[in-house]
Amino acid sequence: MATRDTAPLGAPCWADLWTSDVEGARRFYSELFGWTAEEPSPEFGGYFMWSRDGVPVCGGMGDMGDAKADDAWKVYLQTPDIDKTAQVAAEHGAQVAFPPSPVADLGVQCVLQDPTGATVGAWQPGTFQGFAATSEPGTPSWFELHTGDFASAVSFYEAAFGWKTAQIGDDDDFRYTVMLDPEFQGELAGVMDASAFLEGQPSHWSIYWHVDDVGATLAEVERLGGRVLEQPQDTPYGTLASATDPAGARFKLRMPPAAG
Repeated sequence: MATRDTAPLGAPCWADLWTSDVEGARRFYSELFGWTAEEPSPEFGGYFMWSRDGVPVCGGMGDMGDAKADDAWKVYLQTPDIDKTAQVAAEHGAQVAFPPSPVADLGVQCVLQDPTGATVGAWQPGTFQGFAATSEPGTPSWFELHTGDFASAVSFYEAAFGWKTAQIGDDDDFRYTVMLDPEFQGELAGVMDASAFLEGQPSHWSIYWHVDDVGATLAEVERLGGRVLEQPQDTPYGTLASATDPAGARFKLRMPPAAG
């Protein structure tokens, strides 16, 4: 398993699921991806983590008092100064849905709605750096923002999270920008102009989970009570598909292209 000690600045570092069916989600994803659902923490309102081979992969929780779960995955971006990030985000048109709040000594979290309407979290690490495993089945493979206002989205993430970006497509069929790893110049996340196909959906972040066989994984999704939204498509970036869990939370699958 490929591991890392910490995420590059501004990069996705954690993801969690706000689900209306905690027990169902714990079963579904554990069986689908081979994760282990750790015990919920009463200290943190029942929040729990999924792990793989003892390494944290992502988190989950249910309703928070009167706040009902939206059955959606949330992506968190790493920041060294979350108060400054929240301030700059607000100055550039974001709404601060949940202001910076410490999570014991683990770190500080904040939830924003970016200027295009997408929900995104910010995480300033303390003792907890976020997910550490990548490039293996059942771990994060890619993170992508589908937005109805492409130019505003790119400008916002450059300002609020210090992204260095490169545009790799600029026509109506494929307008796409990637976040570059500031040290190694690899690609860490993407922003897609989705104005032509959001079809009433708000702008949103998506998580692609690494799998070895997209078709077989989709068959498991259906066996476990989920729903297939998009059948496998072969692309230059691998074989891609999308699905929902039984409660309706959307996620994507990716089998990366063969090396070489």
